[in-house]
Amino acid sequence: MASNTSEKGHVSTSNNQTEYSDVEQGRVISTGEGRAHPSGIGNPGPMGLFAFASTTFILSMYNVQARGITTSNVVVGMAIFGGGLTQFIAGMWEFPRGNVFGATAFSSYGAFWMSYATIFIPSSGILAAYPDPTELASALGIYLVAWLMVTIFFLLAVVNRSIAYTLLLSSLTIAFACLAGAQFSGSVMVTKAGGAFGIITAFIAYYIGVSEMLAAEQHAVIALPLGTWR
Repeated sequence: MASNTSEKGHVSTSNNQTEYSDVEQGRVISTGEGRAHPSGIGNPGPMGLFAFASTTFILSMYNVQARGITTSNVVVGMAIFGGGLTQFIAGMWEFPRGNVFGATAFSSYGAFWMSYATIFIPSSGILAAYPDPTELASALGIYLVAWLMVTIFFLLAVVNRSIAYTLLLSSLTIAFACLAGAQFSGSVMVTKAGGAFGIITAFIAYYIGVSEMLAAEQHAVIALPLGTWR
């Protein structure tokens, strides 16, 4: 069976059974009708995106003080197992698929959520180590700034490829910036602004997750475009 390989990773075979394609969100390789990969691993993207979206939505609703909620500790379990473990697994599955962006992003944000949850577990001793609330706020602000920078780096990878991913990471960038600023300033309104952008981020992530899930189905009745700039 003869095959041709280009520099951009496009591969085709004489019987048209295999076709690799680079798409907007980093480098996602698809086979045949775009539903399976030669490694035998299905696309873990929807799983990771739904976990990210749901965890972000819950915490963001608390940040805007929906229904008068001012304590966000209920999100800890979700952050460990949903946004954390599930996304980390999705990232590990992206590596054998050759999707460096997806693997790096899912693994990184999975680590973010697990580390964030650990801060609020009493037995970790992290919060107890800061008797001064001002020092704790500054420490949390620096923590969020680090993830703000990571998100900007991810944004650079997709800004000219996918409209949906560009909107997702742009909104997340603003959310991190607001939440970091709220820690430094102590402003409740800035925290609520961060929560509002977090909710927007969550719904964009839900959209992308549904889009990729439908793309993996042979008999999906609709398709949701992710959009391209070119």
